[in-house]
Amino acid sequence: MTTMISNLPTVLIEEIFVRVPLKSLRAVRLTCKSWNTLSKSRSFRKLYISKTATREEESMMIAMMNFDLYLTRVLVDDVDPSKAFKKKRKRRKKKESIAFKRKPRFLDEQVKICQVFHCEGLLLCILKEDDTRVVVWNPYLGQTRWIQLRYSHRPHGDDRFVYALGYKDKESCGSFKLLRFIDYFRGAPKKQFFWYEIYDFNSDSWTTLDVTPHWGISCGDRGVSLKGNTYWCAKERNAEDDIVDHIICFDFTRERFGPLLPLPSSVMDHEYEIVTLSCVKEEKLAALFQHYESDWNEFDIWITTKIDGEMVSWSMFLRMETGPRIQVPHICDGFFIDEEKKFAMGFEEDFDRKTFIIIGEAGYVKKMDIGVHVDRKCRPSVCSYVPSLVQIKKPSRGKRKRQSSLEKRLFDQNMLRLEAFKNPDYF
Repeated sequence: MTTMISNLPTVLIEEIFVRVPLKSLRAVRLTCKSWNTLSKSRSFRKLYISKTATREEESMMIAMMNFDLYLTRVLVDDVDPSKAFKKKRKRRKKKESIAFKRKPRFLDEQVKICQVFHCEGLLLCILKEDDTRVVVWNPYLGQTRWIQLRYSHRPHGDDRFVYALGYKDKESCGSFKLLRFIDYFRGAPKKQFFWYEIYDFNSDSWTTLDVTPHWGISCGDRGVSLKGNTYWCAKERNAEDDIVDHIICFDFTRERFGPLLPLPSSVMDHEYEIVTLSCVKEEKLAALFQHYESDWNEFDIWITTKIDGEMVSWSMFLRMETGPRIQVPHICDGFFIDEEKKFAMGFEEDFDRKTFIIIGEAGYVKKMDIGVHVDRKCRPSVCSYVPSLVQIKKPSRGKRKRQSSLEKRLFDQNMLRLEAFKNPDYF
């Protein structure tokens, strides 16, 4: 009796599918309804990506520089911090390489990207010269979706909005949403303006959120997506100083912010002024703590052991105390962590040029020239990237949700309030 492939156990079919090249997977997926359903399951996507990563034996990240995106493979071998500062001893030759590969052609060559946010393999791209729309892109599948913004506010050319991409259905990652807000709280409660709104991919509509913030998030802070939610560095809204001592989560399922969650207390005793968040393979949150120029030779990196919108616990990952021997410059927005090899990397900012820096234990520091001129008007950034088979849902034609009278009234009221805050003294 002949057994057809469609009658094979699901586990065996998955093992067959993970060996199919990505460019051919779509044709396989469309062969029948059951295969299409299987390929969209979260378990299969994780299995497929993990097998792909194992075959490539490389880490991946997204780098943004010169208003462009680069899909980057990271290969760092033989990082041996124990030999980093031993003198009169020939070091074993190390192999550190980083190749910046330009993004696949998915947009017009003239389009410039000034901000990028990662969520489950999707990239939310904010454009430098077009403030009327944003684009969500899956580099692995080559899919895009353009989203029309309701209004813009870029005084002096600077985008004052904070953005985040997340999803509601944590099993299928099918219900994506875009959070966008502007929150000016200097001098609160007398001088403040905030407007939080969310875009639903399914209904192709915007909704103003009922939010009364007790937190403060800097307009320049880029949130980090983790398991469908987004986290930012934050502080008490009416705190007397500007020291960031908490993080806060936006839950896309409930469409609300959670409580302020503490950063490691032992770290805050060092009075670090700079806190930067990153993601470790979309499984953990990482926080890098740095001083200003006066003490750049000391910083900490902590990673979460448990985290959700209501609680967090931390564990020390890496501490850098180089003393007077070497000065570790400020790392630009975002950083990348290899948890197994225990090192971190990111763009180094030193005013005249940008280099890439790898930092490990025992004061290990390795700098690499990125080989290209970097526009100082575009702060380079990196984030870890995990390829994804998540499909970007296209808007249904003719079925766009009509704006309710309440939403129209809220929108008009906020637009009037925004006009009053366009005075340069406020922004």
